[in-house]
Amino acid sequence: MPAPLDDSEQPKARYGISLFWRTFFLLGVLLAGSVLAWTQTLEEMELEPRTIQTANQIASVVNLSRAAVMHADAIARVSLFKTMKDQEHLIIRPREPKDVFEPVQENHLNRHIVEHLKFRLGPDTVVTDSVNKEPGLWIGFSIDKDLYWLQTDRNRFDQATGRTWTIWLLTAAALSLAGAAGIAGLINRPLKDLSTAASRVRDGDFQATALDETVGTQEIRAVNFGFNRMTRKLAQIEQDRMVMLAGISHDLRTPLARLRLETELSVPDAEAREAMAGDISQLDAIIGKFLDYARPNDMRLNPVSLNNLVEACLEPLRKRTDLEFKVALQDQLMVLADPVELQRALNNLLENAARYGKSEGLEMTRVDISARAVDDKVLLRLRDHGAGVPAEQLKQLTTPFFRGESARTAANSTGLGLAIVEQVVSRMGGSFDLSNASGGGLCANIALQRVTGMVAQRPEKPTP
Repeated sequence: MPAPLDDSEQPKARYGISLFWRTFFLLGVLLAGSVLAWTQTLEEMELEPRTIQTANQIASVVNLSRAAVMHADAIARVSLFKTMKDQEHLIIRPREPKDVFEPVQENHLNRHIVEHLKFRLGPDTVVTDSVNKEPGLWIGFSIDKDLYWLQTDRNRFDQATGRTWTIWLLTAAALSLAGAAGIAGLINRPLKDLSTAASRVRDGDFQATALDETVGTQEIRAVNFGFNRMTRKLAQIEQDRMVMLAGISHDLRTPLARLRLETELSVPDAEAREAMAGDISQLDAIIGKFLDYARPNDMRLNPVSLNNLVEACLEPLRKRTDLEFKVALQDQLMVLADPVELQRALNNLLENAARYGKSEGLEMTRVDISARAVDDKVLLRLRDHGAGVPAEQLKQLTTPFFRGESARTAANSTGLGLAIVEQVVSRMGGSFDLSNASGGGLCANIALQRVTGMVAQRPEKPTP
């Protein structure tokens, strides 16, 4: 029978990224790409209308200025030029042959503006960014073969700047990422609920695992519906199992008790009577092991004194002349555990050590027990001095019904003792593993959650 996977043996993901962040990243990339594509599209679609609008505004200013100059006499022109400069920030002055000017900055938008101005104002129109090193938007035009410069502020005609586009892009990107986070959370919420419910089912909690069967998404509703039916079926199976265990305990152990009583009374041969009574006791112990392994997960964890619990387990064994214990426990070790279940686990370990831990050539079985606190854990170690176990069989020892080599196997063994220990420790939130000691023998290592700030006042002797 293959060993079940524990949490440490589950397959590892190739990348340690959660489904939420993967969905968020993919949606973010998609939305960011869409925003950039739409921005480029809008900018291209806006280029031609913006060019025509800007060129028309400049041409209108030039044409109005030209008309005003043409219809004003020489004396009125001085007043006209002063008024245009003061009120409209337009400067008109004659164009001299010695004027030095630089062509307008070359780019896609300026090229289209210049072409449109030449179409509106004439082919001899000049557009430049500076004249005689004086910056501004300068338009060269003619009036009856007289050449003039019109200077104005280019900002009056500029449309959306790069800063405007940047702000718009950042705003759109922020809104897109916020939307991606919301969508990713909405998509992953049913999976998170399902994962939480599955964890509760794994821990044996069937009452708090119901998922919403009224959600709007058809596929999620179907999954929740099937999961709820599965958990109800598992809960019913668990209930039937408990009833079956109670029946086994009553229907098998009661006849065994009567059979033992009849054996004691009716078999005259003392040796045969003792052998038959031993067989009946062995059957009763095997049934007890099966019941222990199939016990439901209704544990109640409380602070427990490990020192007192170990002493309670050793007390009935100290009378045996074939066992020797060496105990080294740190004082006042408190752990979070179910005292009944923890004592049952320790009894199984002690029974296993007493059965298989005898050193070769010695009649006495030595068992070393030590425990110490490390950070928030208490580490308990039980070691026998037997033959040990082959390294390839260590992990299989906690598999239900597995039996190792004959050196650590007896006819009355069920193969459940160590499996029960691992199950009990795992239910209490601890860890359990087996290893071979360097000097020979098998080591059972248990790590339990430590409870600090509490001191045991009196020995605890729970009844298993």
